[in-house]
Amino acid sequence: MKLSDALRKAQGMGLDVVEIAPTANPPVCKIVALGKFRYDISKHERDKRPGGAKLKEIKFRVNIDDHDYLTKIRHGEEFLDRGNKVRVQLQFRGREMAHQEFGMQLMEKVRDDLAGMSQVEMAPKITGRNITMTLTPLPSNRRKRRFAPPPKTADEGEPAVSSNST
Repeated sequence: MKLSDALRKAQGMGLDVVEIAPTANPPVCKIVALGKFRYDISKHERDKRPGGAKLKEIKFRVNIDDHDYLTKIRHGEEFLDRGNKVRVQLQFRGREMAHQEFGMQLMEKVRDDLAGMSQVEMAPKITGRNITMTLTPLPSNRRKRRFAPPPKTADEGEPAVSSNST
């Protein structure tokens, strides 16, 4: 459609002619309301932007096994590496409340183990039967992982081939 015809048609409908693809040959235009078009573009760009830091949570118990502890620390490192905040929660049950000092020691251990990836936003605090601490990630250039999972090799995941023939 010729530009003059498009302008006349848009004016008759009370709309605007907006250039959509200026690099195309010929350039592509649409007859739309300019305000609505701008709003749609800003909405589309807002959806593309990554959201703010999310809050992830890791729960511990006082009598946690070493392997379980390492698994949870690795998860915490992964969350921090992605830029998320981490809430560390330690739960007491029953008579464990009599030895809250063990819980505080465990929280200090978690803080020290994740020190290369985070800084403490909220120090360990006892609330009821829980101890809660919040960690925020360090800037990406200062992060150092200590408990990263071992790197996967190309051979992993493939079944072993036996050379024995029957």
